[in-house]
Amino acid sequence: VQLQASGGGLMQAGDSPRLSCAASGRTLSSYAMGWFRQAPGKEREFVAAISRSGGSTYYADSVKGRVTISRDTGKNTVYLQMNNLKPEDTAVYYCAARWGEFSGPDYYTGSRYRYWGQGTLVTVSS
Repeated sequence: VQLQASGGGLMQAGDSPRLSCAASGRTLSSYAMGWFRQAPGKEREFVAAISRSGGSTYYADSVKGRVTISRDTGKNTVYLQMNNLKPEDTAVYYCAARWGEFSGPDYYTGSRYRYWGQGTLVTVSS
């Protein structure tokens, strides 16, 4: 499956963008999905994940309450709605997919995902 992330750009603190991750080649209904981000000079970190069915979602403590992950099977797309952006949200955001369902709390481990999009840069100015 090929993943294409979009929706990033230069934004203001307090903005509420929605990032998209469009898939091609395979239907996303067979994959559990995650969003990760990497800020300048920092390691990649988990942001959010959604189960294959969409029935379970998981969030990093740093974004909980400000971010919502969702999936649209008909559009073969996963979304990351971000609210009340902060300068510390500045990062390249990557979507990732793994075949099947999560096994325990492995949703936050990047190595558990096989497929990655190219990333979309979100820059938040204050």
